[in-house]
Amino acid sequence: MTDQELKKQMKDSPDECMRAIFDEYCNYVYVIAAARLKSCGRTEDIEECVSDTFAEVFKKTDSLGERQGDLKGFIGVIAKRKAIDMFRRLSRKADTTVSTDDEGVLELSSGENIIESTEVSERNQILLNKIKDLGEPDTTIIIKQYYYNMTAAEIGKVISMTAAAVRKRSIRAREKLKKMLCEVGINY
Repeated sequence: MTDQELKKQMKDSPDECMRAIFDEYCNYVYVIAAARLKSCGRTEDIEECVSDTFAEVFKKTDSLGERQGDLKGFIGVIAKRKAIDMFRRLSRKADTTVSTDDEGVLELSSGENIIESTEVSERNQILLNKIKDLGEPDTTIIIKQYYYNMTAAEIGKVISMTAAAVRKRSIRAREKLKKMLCEVGINY
């Protein structure tokens, strides 16, 4: 669901919109909270941080319909701030502070950027859904061409088309897919 659709739904049915926002961004917020709290918090603490984040987002529902910026970014900022607050509260309660200058901290790092990985995964899921929305035989052509690295002749044999027809449909499908992705805010 795009930001514009959510904003329109906010005017029509605020309760359904809040549910849609939660469903859309729950995993994203959870990853942000888990990344910050994994060193000092339990699963319950992470879930509490997620709840606090959405409570804050829903408090600002009046301004959601008027916001001009990216809703995902807005929610991400709130999630990061809530996770930092929770981290400080848990660290204070445990009476421990972890210094980033310690050599042990570098050893704990996995080198994986969880937030970036999640965003890439979400973008890939949107891409695959839009490819499926192309309809047949375009979906089959694009998937076999880009996911299985098949040539136009090989694809043509599978779907009973000439190689030239496959190439032409592929060009049209890619143009249509590009427009569909631009509509949801993904530009390549």
